[in-house]
Amino acid sequence: MKKIIVFFIVFIVLIITYPKKKDIYIEPEKIVEENIPIEKEFSIKINYNGKVSDILLEDYVLGVVACEMPASFNVEALKAMAVAARTFALYKINNNKNYVMKTTTSDQCYISVDKMKKNWGSSFDKNYLKVKQAILETKNQYMTYKDEIIISFYFSISNGYTENCENVFSQKLDYLVSVDSTWDSKYQYKEKTVKYSVSDFLKNLNIKDNSINSIQIIRSDTGRVNYIYVNGVKYKGSKFRSLLKLRSTDVEITHDKDYVYIKTKGYGHGVGMSQYGANSMANKGSKYDEILKHYYSGVKIVNNL
Repeated sequence: MKKIIVFFIVFIVLIITYPKKKDIYIEPEKIVEENIPIEKEFSIKINYNGKVSDILLEDYVLGVVACEMPASFNVEALKAMAVAARTFALYKINNNKNYVMKTTTSDQCYISVDKMKKNWGSSFDKNYLKVKQAILETKNQYMTYKDEIIISFYFSISNGYTENCENVFSQKLDYLVSVDSTWDSKYQYKEKTVKYSVSDFLKNLNIKDNSINSIQIIRSDTGRVNYIYVNGVKYKGSKFRSLLKLRSTDVEITHDKDYVYIKTKGYGHGVGMSQYGANSMANKGSKYDEILKHYYSGVKIVNNL
Protein backbone atom coordinates (compact mmCIF):
# COMPACT_ATOMS: atom_id res chain seq x y z
CA MET A 1 0.00 0.00 0.00
CA LYS A 2 2.85 2.34 0.90
CA LYS A 3 4.47 1.61 -2.50
CA ILE A 4 1.25 2.57 -4.31
CA ILE A 5 0.98 5.83 -2.37
CA VAL A 6 4.64 6.70 -3.09
CA PHE A 7 4.20 5.94 -6.80
CA PHE A 8 1.10 8.12 -6.96
CA ILE A 9 2.88 11.05 -5.27
CA VAL A 10 5.85 10.76 -7.70
CA PHE A 11 3.46 10.70 -10.66
CA ILE A 12 1.68 13.87 -9.49
CA VAL A 13 5.00 15.64 -8.96
CA LEU A 14 6.17 14.72 -12.47
CA ILE A 15 3.00 16.09 -14.01
CA ILE A 16 3.28 19.37 -12.12
CA THR A 17 6.95 19.94 -12.85
CA TYR A 18 7.08 18.73 -16.48
CA PRO A 19 7.95 21.70 -18.74
CA LYS A 20 4.97 22.99 -20.72
CA LYS A 21 5.10 23.61 -24.47
CA LYS A 22 5.52 27.34 -25.06
CA ASP A 23 3.47 29.32 -27.60
CA ILE A 24 5.50 29.95 -30.74
CA TYR A 25 6.45 33.61 -31.07
CA ILE A 26 7.65 34.91 -34.39
CA GLU A 27 9.37 38.25 -34.60
CA PRO A 28 7.53 40.55 -37.01
CA GLU A 29 10.52 40.68 -39.36
CA LYS A 30 10.52 36.88 -39.55
CA ILE A 31 7.07 36.75 -41.16
CA VAL A 32 7.22 35.93 -44.85
CA GLU A 33 6.42 39.19 -46.63
CA GLU A 34 4.72 37.52 -49.57
CA ASN A 35 1.85 36.50 -47.31
CA ILE A 36 1.11 40.02 -46.10
CA PRO A 37 -0.84 42.44 -48.30
CA ILE A 38 1.24 45.60 -48.34
CA GLU A 39 -0.32 48.75 -49.79
CA LYS A 40 2.20 50.55 -51.95
CA GLU A 41 1.89 54.31 -52.35
CA PHE A 42 2.01 55.24 -56.02
CA SER A 43 3.83 58.43 -56.98
CA ILE A 44 4.08 60.50 -60.17
CA LYS A 45 6.15 63.45 -61.40
CA ILE A 46 4.60 66.89 -61.73
CA ASN A 47 5.82 70.29 -62.86
CA TYR A 48 4.36 72.84 -60.46
CA ASN A 49 5.38 76.47 -60.77
CA GLY A 50 8.39 75.46 -62.86
CA LYS A 51 9.68 72.88 -60.37
CA VAL A 52 9.60 69.14 -61.14
CA SER A 53 9.01 66.90 -58.13
CA ASP A 54 7.62 63.52 -57.12
CA ILE A 55 4.23 63.48 -55.46
CA LEU A 56 1.95 60.73 -54.22
CA LEU A 57 -0.80 60.04 -56.74
CA GLU A 58 -3.59 60.57 -54.20
CA ASP A 59 -2.12 63.92 -53.11
CA TYR A 60 -1.94 64.91 -56.77
CA VAL A 61 -5.58 63.93 -57.33
CA LEU A 62 -6.62 66.02 -54.34
CA GLY A 63 -4.85 69.04 -55.81
CA VAL A 64 -6.52 68.48 -59.18
CA VAL A 65 -10.04 68.13 -57.78
CA ALA A 66 -9.51 71.25 -55.65
CA CYS A 67 -8.45 73.16 -58.75
CA GLU A 68 -10.79 71.70 -61.36
CA MET A 69 -14.15 71.56 -59.53
CA PRO A 70 -15.87 73.87 -57.01
CA ALA A 71 -15.72 72.39 -53.50
CA SER A 72 -19.36 73.43 -53.10
CA PHE A 73 -20.37 70.66 -55.52
CA ASN A 74 -22.06 67.48 -54.31
CA VAL A 75 -19.54 65.01 -52.89
CA GLU A 76 -20.62 62.38 -55.45
CA ALA A 77 -19.63 64.79 -58.23
CA LEU A 78 -16.31 65.39 -56.48
CA LYS A 79 -15.79 61.62 -56.31
CA ALA A 80 -16.51 61.30 -60.04
CA MET A 81 -14.00 64.09 -60.64
CA ALA A 82 -11.42 62.28 -58.50
CA VAL A 83 -11.72 59.08 -60.54
CA ALA A 84 -11.56 61.02 -63.82
CA ALA A 85 -8.48 62.96 -62.68
CA ARG A 86 -6.72 59.83 -61.46
CA THR A 87 -7.54 58.01 -64.70
CA PHE A 88 -6.20 60.86 -66.83
CA ALA A 89 -2.90 60.86 -64.94
CA LEU A 90 -2.55 57.07 -65.15
CA TYR A 91 -3.27 57.18 -68.89
CA LYS A 92 -0.44 59.66 -69.38
CA ILE A 93 2.16 57.75 -67.37
CA ASN A 94 0.98 54.38 -68.69
CA ASN A 95 2.05 55.56 -72.12
CA ASN A 96 5.29 57.12 -70.81
CA LYS A 97 6.51 56.09 -67.36
CA ASN A 98 8.76 59.16 -67.19
CA TYR A 99 5.99 61.57 -68.11
CA VAL A 100 5.90 64.80 -66.10
CA MET A 101 2.34 66.00 -65.52
CA LYS A 102 1.79 69.65 -66.36
CA THR A 103 -0.26 71.38 -63.67
CA THR A 104 -2.13 73.63 -66.08
CA THR A 105 -5.04 72.90 -68.41
CA SER A 106 -2.49 71.46 -70.85
CA ASP A 107 -2.91 68.34 -68.69
CA GLN A 108 -4.88 69.02 -65.53
CA CYS A 109 -5.11 72.09 -63.34
CA TYR A 110 -3.51 71.42 -59.93
CA ILE A 111 -3.00 73.52 -56.80
CA SER A 112 -1.01 72.97 -53.61
CA VAL A 113 -2.50 72.95 -50.11
CA ASP A 114 -1.07 76.44 -49.56
CA LYS A 115 -2.93 77.64 -52.64
CA MET A 116 -6.11 75.96 -51.37
CA LYS A 117 -5.77 77.91 -48.12
CA LYS A 118 -5.39 81.13 -50.07
CA ASN A 119 -8.32 80.37 -52.38
CA TRP A 120 -10.74 79.09 -49.73
CA GLY A 121 -9.82 81.36 -46.84
CA SER A 122 -12.02 80.72 -43.80
CA SER A 123 -13.71 77.83 -45.64
CA PHE A 124 -10.45 75.91 -46.01
CA ASP A 125 -11.04 73.30 -43.28
CA LYS A 126 -14.57 72.52 -44.48
CA ASN A 127 -13.64 72.38 -48.16
CA TYR A 128 -10.43 70.45 -47.63
CA LEU A 129 -12.16 67.73 -45.58
CA LYS A 130 -14.92 67.43 -48.21
CA VAL A 131 -12.49 67.08 -51.12
CA LYS A 132 -10.29 64.74 -49.08
CA GLN A 133 -13.33 62.56 -48.42
CA ALA A 134 -13.93 62.27 -52.17
CA ILE A 135 -10.32 61.18 -52.68
CA LEU A 136 -10.31 58.64 -49.84
CA GLU A 137 -13.61 57.06 -50.85
CA THR A 138 -12.36 56.47 -54.39
CA LYS A 139 -8.72 55.72 -53.56
CA ASN A 140 -6.83 53.96 -56.40
CA GLN A 141 -9.95 53.72 -58.58
CA TYR A 142 -9.70 54.45 -62.29
CA MET A 143 -11.53 53.68 -65.54
CA THR A 144 -10.78 51.16 -68.26
CA TYR A 145 -12.34 50.25 -71.59
CA LYS A 146 -11.63 46.76 -72.90
CA ASP A 147 -9.01 46.45 -70.11
CA GLU A 148 -7.12 49.56 -71.25
CA ILE A 149 -6.88 52.77 -69.21
CA ILE A 150 -8.95 55.45 -70.92
CA ILE A 151 -8.11 59.07 -71.61
CA SER A 152 -10.76 60.64 -69.41
CA PHE A 153 -11.42 64.03 -70.96
CA TYR A 154 -13.76 66.32 -69.04
CA PHE A 155 -14.89 69.93 -69.24
CA SER A 156 -16.96 72.52 -67.40
CA ILE A 157 -20.45 72.67 -68.91
CA SER A 158 -22.14 71.58 -72.13
CA ASN A 159 -24.79 73.00 -74.43
CA GLY A 160 -27.04 70.10 -73.45
CA TYR A 161 -25.03 67.31 -75.10
CA THR A 162 -21.45 66.15 -74.95
CA GLU A 163 -19.47 65.83 -78.19
CA ASN A 164 -17.99 62.90 -80.09
CA CYS A 165 -14.25 62.78 -79.54
CA GLU A 166 -13.37 62.74 -83.23
CA ASN A 167 -15.11 66.09 -83.78
CA VAL A 168 -12.69 67.77 -81.37
CA PHE A 169 -9.51 65.70 -81.08
CA SER A 170 -9.61 63.99 -84.49
CA GLN A 171 -9.58 60.52 -82.92
CA LYS A 172 -12.62 58.27 -82.69
CA LEU A 173 -12.92 56.59 -79.29
CA ASP A 174 -15.93 54.39 -78.55
CA TYR A 175 -16.09 55.43 -74.91
CA LEU A 176 -16.08 59.17 -75.76
CA VAL A 177 -19.30 59.58 -77.72
CA SER A 178 -22.03 62.18 -77.49
CA VAL A 179 -24.48 61.67 -74.62
CA ASP A 180 -27.33 63.69 -73.21
CA SER A 181 -26.43 66.32 -70.61
CA THR A 182 -29.63 68.37 -70.50
CA TRP A 183 -29.02 69.07 -66.80
CA ASP A 184 -26.56 71.74 -67.95
CA SER A 185 -29.29 73.84 -69.56
CA LYS A 186 -30.46 75.29 -66.25
CA TYR A 187 -27.19 77.17 -65.69
CA GLN A 188 -27.12 80.78 -66.95
CA TYR A 189 -23.35 80.45 -66.77
CA LYS A 190 -23.39 78.51 -70.00
CA GLU A 191 -24.00 81.48 -72.35
CA LYS A 192 -21.78 84.46 -73.16
CA THR A 193 -21.46 86.94 -76.02
CA VAL A 194 -18.10 88.44 -76.98
CA LYS A 195 -17.44 91.33 -79.34
CA TYR A 196 -14.51 91.76 -81.74
CA SER A 197 -13.70 94.48 -84.19
CA VAL A 198 -13.67 93.08 -87.69
CA SER A 199 -9.96 93.80 -87.98
CA ASP A 200 -9.15 91.96 -84.72
CA PHE A 201 -11.39 89.05 -85.68
CA LEU A 202 -9.58 88.58 -89.00
CA LYS A 203 -6.17 89.19 -87.45
CA ASN A 204 -6.73 86.48 -84.82
CA LEU A 205 -7.62 84.08 -87.62
CA ASN A 206 -4.48 85.06 -89.53
CA ILE A 207 -6.56 86.38 -92.42
CA LYS A 208 -5.08 89.45 -94.13
CA ASP A 209 -8.33 90.71 -95.64
CA ASN A 210 -9.83 94.03 -94.55
CA SER A 211 -13.43 92.88 -94.40
CA ILE A 212 -15.57 89.79 -93.89
CA ASN A 213 -16.82 88.45 -97.20
CA SER A 214 -18.37 85.19 -96.05
CA ILE A 215 -18.82 82.91 -93.04
CA GLN A 216 -20.01 79.33 -93.50
CA ILE A 217 -20.48 76.95 -90.58
CA ILE A 218 -20.71 73.15 -90.74
CA ARG A 219 -22.09 71.85 -87.46
CA SER A 220 -21.96 68.49 -85.74
CA ASP A 221 -25.12 66.72 -84.57
CA THR A 222 -24.78 68.46 -81.19
CA GLY A 223 -24.91 71.94 -82.70
CA ARG A 224 -21.24 72.71 -82.24
CA VAL A 225 -18.95 73.96 -84.99
CA ASN A 226 -17.28 71.05 -86.74
CA TYR A 227 -15.75 73.20 -89.46
CA ILE A 228 -16.04 76.89 -90.23
CA TYR A 229 -15.02 78.80 -93.38
CA VAL A 230 -14.17 82.50 -93.01
CA ASN A 231 -13.51 84.24 -96.31
CA GLY A 232 -12.93 80.78 -97.75
CA VAL A 233 -10.34 79.76 -95.14
CA LYS A 234 -11.23 76.48 -93.40
CA TYR A 235 -10.83 75.93 -89.64
CA LYS A 236 -11.57 73.00 -87.39
CA GLY A 237 -14.08 74.09 -84.75
CA SER A 238 -11.62 73.49 -81.93
CA LYS A 239 -8.95 75.55 -83.75
CA PHE A 240 -11.39 78.39 -84.34
CA ARG A 241 -12.27 78.38 -80.64
CA SER A 242 -8.59 78.41 -79.66
CA LEU A 243 -7.63 81.28 -81.97
CA LEU A 244 -10.44 83.49 -80.69
CA LYS A 245 -10.24 82.27 -77.06
CA LEU A 246 -13.91 81.34 -77.01
CA ARG A 247 -15.63 79.42 -74.24
CA SER A 248 -16.90 76.69 -76.55
CA THR A 249 -17.49 75.68 -80.16
CA ASP A 250 -21.28 76.10 -79.97
CA VAL A 251 -21.35 79.58 -81.50
CA GLU A 252 -23.73 81.95 -83.21
CA ILE A 253 -21.98 84.64 -85.24
CA THR A 254 -23.37 87.94 -86.45
CA HIS A 255 -21.45 90.91 -87.85
CA ASP A 256 -21.69 94.29 -89.47
CA LYS A 257 -18.97 96.24 -91.24
CA ASP A 258 -17.28 97.17 -87.96
CA TYR A 259 -17.88 94.43 -85.39
CA VAL A 260 -18.32 90.67 -84.98
CA TYR A 261 -20.56 89.29 -82.23
CA ILE A 262 -20.05 85.68 -81.12
CA LYS A 263 -22.47 84.05 -78.70
CA THR A 264 -21.28 80.80 -77.11
CA LYS A 265 -23.14 78.10 -75.22
CA GLY A 266 -21.29 75.91 -72.72
CA TYR A 267 -17.71 76.10 -71.51
CA GLY A 268 -14.98 73.73 -72.64
CA HIS A 269 -14.29 71.32 -75.48
CA GLY A 270 -17.41 69.24 -74.78
CA VAL A 271 -15.79 65.78 -74.74
CA GLY A 272 -16.27 63.38 -71.83
CA MET A 273 -17.72 64.41 -68.49
CA SER A 274 -19.51 67.69 -67.96
CA GLN A 275 -18.59 68.86 -64.46
CA TYR A 276 -21.80 70.83 -64.00
CA GLY A 277 -23.75 67.93 -65.45
CA ALA A 278 -22.06 65.60 -62.96
CA ASN A 279 -23.11 67.88 -60.12
CA SER A 280 -26.70 68.00 -61.35
CA MET A 281 -26.79 64.21 -61.60
CA ALA A 282 -25.40 63.93 -58.07
CA ASN A 283 -27.99 66.37 -56.75
CA LYS A 284 -30.68 64.19 -58.29
CA GLY A 285 -29.34 61.14 -56.43
CA SER A 286 -26.83 59.56 -58.84
CA LYS A 287 -23.72 58.00 -57.33
CA TYR A 288 -20.27 58.73 -58.70
CA ASP A 289 -20.02 55.44 -60.60
CA GLU A 290 -23.36 56.09 -62.30
CA ILE A 291 -22.17 59.55 -63.31
CA LEU A 292 -18.94 58.20 -64.78
CA LYS A 293 -20.65 55.39 -66.68
CA HIS A 294 -23.08 57.91 -68.17
CA TYR A 295 -20.41 60.20 -69.55
CA TYR A 296 -17.84 57.50 -70.43
CA SER A 297 -19.67 54.83 -72.42
CA GLY A 298 -18.95 51.17 -71.67
CA VAL A 299 -16.18 51.75 -69.10
CA LYS A 300 -15.34 49.75 -66.00
CA ILE A 301 -14.20 51.24 -62.71
CA VAL A 302 -11.34 49.15 -61.36
CA ASN A 303 -9.01 49.25 -58.38
CA ASN A 304 -5.85 47.21 -58.88
CA LEU A 305 -2.93 49.62 -58.49
